[in-house]
Amino acid sequence: MNCRIASSVWRQPRARLWAVAGVAILGFHIALEIVARRYGLPGPIANEVRDAVFAPKSGFLLYAGMALMMVVLTWRQRFIAAGAAIGIDVAFLVVRWAVGAKTTDGDPVGTGALWVLLGCAVIAVTRRTGRERALLLKGVGLGLLLVVGRTIGDTWLFVTAKTRPAVLDQYVATADHALGNPSWLVGRIVTATGPIGFNMLHVVYGQLALAAVIVALYQLRNVAVERRFPGHHLLRTFLVIGLLGPAFYMIFPVVGPVFAYGTGVEHWTTASLWSQTPPSEHWAVADLWPETPPPINTPHHMPFDEITPRNCMPSLHTAWATAIFIHSRKGPRILRFAGTLWLIATLGATLGFGYHYGADLIAGVVFTLTIEAALRSLDRGWDRSGIRLVAYGATVFAALLVSYRYLPLEMAEHPWVSGPFLILAMTSVVYGYVRTTKLWEPKPAPARQPEPQPELI
Repeated sequence: MNCRIASSVWRQPRARLWAVAGVAILGFHIALEIVARRYGLPGPIANEVRDAVFAPKSGFLLYAGMALMMVVLTWRQRFIAAGAAIGIDVAFLVVRWAVGAKTTDGDPVGTGALWVLLGCAVIAVTRRTGRERALLLKGVGLGLLLVVGRTIGDTWLFVTAKTRPAVLDQYVATADHALGNPSWLVGRIVTATGPIGFNMLHVVYGQLALAAVIVALYQLRNVAVERRFPGHHLLRTFLVIGLLGPAFYMIFPVVGPVFAYGTGVEHWTTASLWSQTPPSEHWAVADLWPETPPPINTPHHMPFDEITPRNCMPSLHTAWATAIFIHSRKGPRILRFAGTLWLIATLGATLGFGYHYGADLIAGVVFTLTIEAALRSLDRGWDRSGIRLVAYGATVFAALLVSYRYLPLEMAEHPWVSGPFLILAMTSVVYGYVRTTKLWEPKPAPARQPEPQPELI
């Protein structure tokens, strides 16, 4: 009986989609591990195994993944899981202290959360059946995807630096003249705020996953009661952005204005409270950022070091912050306010730190709305409006990349035409998304009118 139920569950399209996604991620995992080993560095699998024993690189992320997994558990099970994670972390702290192991390269806690995640996966396979097994495996899968996404992302950024020796920053910087060089303007503002402004924005920029987890936990708050996940939620968009976006780093490698036109992370040495990467000033065109916008010249490919990630086009921080903003709209007022604040602060950080050009941000917004439209269409069933919206968003996104690459000089020489056109292109996708998704919202049933009563004679 249980076997038949399990078989029927896995025959469903969603279950097959999860299975295919799992196999694809596993294969990509192995491939990245092989590539990283060829360059003499540990890959994602090695780093994940290390997090299970040694001080993890991001303990917060591991606990965030465990929190996502716990949406499928009852309150009693949640207390047990949290207690087990804390107990395991305490035990590891004692052992590390006893053997004199240092945790300077990672966080002192987080290993316990990873062990609990893996333990729940074992329980799902050995102690659960049918729909309960599928539900628990989905919860564990969401938590592990958040964890695995970091290790895959770190390795992929390393691969972009090794395999793309030439970058296209001069093309994007030239096109950015059409927008008024916003990175230079915001960079001067952030520099003027000193360590306080920089570190406040750095917290927002570095903890984007925190906002995503908060919004996701609100959306998934009823999973334990309803015993099913909602059709569409933030984590789906978040993960698909992280899966598809880095592919464009290889197609359109860009390092950012603070590296290509400045002193790199050396610019923030006196302001930052965190450790930095090696200097890259000798690779820059000139020390111009953020005081002097680059002159308008014919752009060329430029070589850069094999350390700095080519992770600018499109801006995935902008894409993720936009997704958080969209999904926070249906939450309570404080969640809507937090989503708005996180989007504004993220845009300020991406530009003000010199990590992105304005053109990157426009591409990031269009990229997110296109993915969000596709996922919503997949959930509700494809129709003409969904296909039209996704096709239009993909066309605009492709047109942006082509214009940045092949028309940057023309855009810089005619900023009063090309600048408003870029903004109009992004705005048209925003308008199309809002207008189309509003039609997809279920209409409330009309209120029932009381029947007229005959007069008493």
